[in-house]
Amino acid sequence: MSFMLDDVGLTHSNGFTALSHISLSAIQGESIALIGPSGAGKTSLLSTIGTAHLPTTGRMQVLGLAASAQSTAGELKALRSRIGTVHQAAPIPLRQRVVTAVLAGKLGQWPLWKALASLAYPQDIAGAREALARVQLEDKLFARCDQLSGGQLQRVGIARVLYQQAGLILADEPVSALDPALSQATVQLLVQEAAARKATLVASLHAVDLALANFARIVGVRNGRLAFDLPAAQVSEAQLQALYAHADGSPADLPTLHNRLAQRDLASTAPAPIQVNACR
Repeated sequence: MSFMLDDVGLTHSNGFTALSHISLSAIQGESIALIGPSGAGKTSLLSTIGTAHLPTTGRMQVLGLAASAQSTAGELKALRSRIGTVHQAAPIPLRQRVVTAVLAGKLGQWPLWKALASLAYPQDIAGAREALARVQLEDKLFARCDQLSGGQLQRVGIARVLYQQAGLILADEPVSALDPALSQATVQLLVQEAAARKATLVASLHAVDLALANFARIVGVRNGRLAFDLPAAQVSEAQLQALYAHADGSPADLPTLHNRLAQRDLASTAPAPIQVNACR
């Protein structure tokens, strides 16, 4: 078992309940897509599986270890070193070099002396180059991160997780800054990486068609609860419409790669302020 959530709830300190009665599990090597409207709780669910947030109710095990408020800091640190997380906006220091950002994927696995030495002189340049080549960024190996576009930074974050070789990969909107063709290729890369190493992959995706085309298992999330958990071939149009329906019950257009591109093109026709290193 890769992870198991049993009737898990998550309530923040301000009283907001982000997740309620979540029961979800995955065997090692499974790939799962999370879909649902904005604010549904997909990011909170990924953060909980990754132990960035710990359940306030229910039980959770991740990679064979119980994760709860009773877990020690050392236990959680060791567990997190085995989890690779792709963030929608990669938390990468912009003055850092790309090679250093990629090698940070193994800081939790390296001894302290090696981690500190790598900040001054990268300890595995060949490994970083190989990971960057897989996301078509090998030419940016020694570039500074503040010289990259938003989409390139997102791919650096993916390269970092590829280099980490984690047993559990959590990806939160990993292709939100990429064009449709690159989005498809990148999602395929993550799925193939997980399959090749028998790692578990859980990815939240905005585009329904991207999820259905690449994942065998689809989990719908709405209002902090699971709406369905089904093989992709069994997800119906009616279930998707109910998942994305407006609060008043009126139907909503399903988010796809195509309409995301159309929205981007429409936005590009409006005057925009001049930005440095704007997302491409």
